[in-house]
Amino acid sequence: MTSFQNPVSFQRQTPAHIIQSDAEALEIAQNLAEQFKAGAVQRDAQRLLPFQEIEAYSQSGLWAITVPKAYGGAEASSYTVAQVIALMSGADGSIGQIPQNHFYALEVLRNTGTEQRKRKLYAEVLNGARFGNALAEFKTKTASQKQASIHKAGAGFEVNGEKFYCTGSLFAHRIPALVKDADGREFLAFIPRESQGLELIDDWSGFGQRTTGSGTVKFSHVAVSAEDVIPFDTAFSEPTLVGPFAQLMHAAIETGIARAAFEETLARVRQARPWIDSGADTAADDPLTKYELGRIIADVRASEVLLKQAARAIDAARPQPSAANIAKASLDVAKVRAHSTETALKASSKLIELAGSRGSQRADGLDRFWRNARVHTLHDASRWKYYFIANFLLNGVLPPRRGTL
Repeated sequence: MTSFQNPVSFQRQTPAHIIQSDAEALEIAQNLAEQFKAGAVQRDAQRLLPFQEIEAYSQSGLWAITVPKAYGGAEASSYTVAQVIALMSGADGSIGQIPQNHFYALEVLRNTGTEQRKRKLYAEVLNGARFGNALAEFKTKTASQKQASIHKAGAGFEVNGEKFYCTGSLFAHRIPALVKDADGREFLAFIPRESQGLELIDDWSGFGQRTTGSGTVKFSHVAVSAEDVIPFDTAFSEPTLVGPFAQLMHAAIETGIARAAFEETLARVRQARPWIDSGADTAADDPLTKYELGRIIADVRASEVLLKQAARAIDAARPQPSAANIAKASLDVAKVRAHSTETALKASSKLIELAGSRGSQRADGLDRFWRNARVHTLHDASRWKYYFIANFLLNGVLPPRRGTL
């Protein structure tokens, strides 16, 4: 267990590149994904936190692509964001997940932040700043309960509490923390990482997604400027895209892992020696292998199509959000998230099955796809997504507005 206070890698020397279009974002993402793929097996095996890769990722401008055009950003479509995350997740599942909460915080800011706060924080992001997260808590009775608190202190506020599953915070310049005041109102405080009383602890020990840095963050009498605090609860009490957008990114992570696992399976099958019991000349000629590959690609492609459909529903609702179009976006995202959960697990499992037992799958890194998929798909239960989909179809009941739907 290691505490991180001020890694040298956070000393930015030059402003980040500013991306101008969706096409540019996708081109940069494709190139970076190829670079990150090269060291993915070693990083996973040795649990090497990707500080240099994340610095390159944010400096490329990709962490700023959701900043609205009015504030100098590209305002990329939700589908472009999903494609970028899927590409990165296929190269390295951990790197694919690390910026998810950064984009989530920016979506909350878009909906509840004042103009002053938007101008300040958007400018930081365009300059290369990264946001982590301190949302979930490990010691409360249920996931919905929160104990981290905020109260007035002079001209600003003071934050106290402890958070876990703080993905991305080890790499972040600010830690957006979900806190409650004495009246039960929820706020998001964008706390600078160098703040006195803030402690980042590298105690994440999952067997998959090993380098996301999803450990503990502690706040002990941390002073926070008033201009760094925005409402959080109104992001769900009113119709917003905060929930659907968050889940779209999770679906993109799983879809990216599934696609990469399938492509790795193809490569391994083409290289394999003849299957002794099938009579085929090569593994690629074995009829049962072809059957399994056909099933996998059908599922992977279905997840990709559902991902695109869900992203389009989000973008259609963005100009004039309403209870009806936010519900449609949530349900479309629920469909892809439920499907991508199953697809990522099946595709990564079939890779291990069809690659055979020759050599060391651990040394080759083949097991990392399944481990990453298994851990990430536990983020929130897909069975509830099926429930809300069916409840709307049967009874016309709109799904609840929350971060897991």
